Amino acid sequence: MQEILTAVTYLVVWLICQRVIGIESGLTTLLISLTAAVSVYVIIALKEYRDKKRKGELQD
Repeated sequence: MQEILTAVTYLVVWLICQRVIGIESGLTTLLISLTAAVSVYVIIALKEYRDKKRKGELQD
């Protein structure tokens, strides 16, 4: 699920940059889209880690 959401985020942000904002630079659009996708991936991973830690499934 996490990977699917990351891929969808990448595509949505790419389309927003191209169509709505009107950024014509491919490199700029790529960097913005990748940053958003990686950010979503990291946020979800941190949330899952904290949830597991609260439930006591992880031992630190």
